[in-house]
Amino acid sequence: MSDLTHIDKDGRVTMVDVGGKAVTERVAIARGSVHMSASTLAHLKSGQNKKGDVLTVAELAGIMGAKKTSELIPLCHPLPLTSVKVEITLSEIGVDIMARAKTKGQTGVEMEALTAVATACLTVYDMLKAVDKGMIITDIELLEKTGGKSGHYKK
Repeated sequence: MSDLTHIDKDGRVTMVDVGGKAVTERVAIARGSVHMSASTLAHLKSGQNKKGDVLTVAELAGIMGAKKTSELIPLCHPLPLTSVKVEITLSEIGVDIMARAKTKGQTGVEMEALTAVATACLTVYDMLKAVDKGMIITDIELLEKTGGKSGHYKK
């Protein structure tokens, strides 16, 4: 009925059976941004946020988000992550967030990398919303993935 892997022949939702797939090293890299006003960015740079160190907390939240992906996204398999790295850098209009997730398993880690980015972006918003409710979370996307049957993808 569908070429979608999460839909069976009868049109019902299903979790993909990855039991027959080879265990390979899999890596995914994702990114996203939080745009904010110049005054909010200056506030962030000042390090005087009442809730604490925004960037460190957001990096930690991103790692935690990657680890919880299968609890948030209904058809994701729980994965034994071997590494998650979240890096946040300041830009002229806010912050840019990159996440890299890695595992040795039978399915990819794209969703874990994307969830890490989304969680980190939401944490930046949460920690700065008292200063600027008009921030925009944008451009969350997969940049690259390796491993598995479908091979290497690079945007």
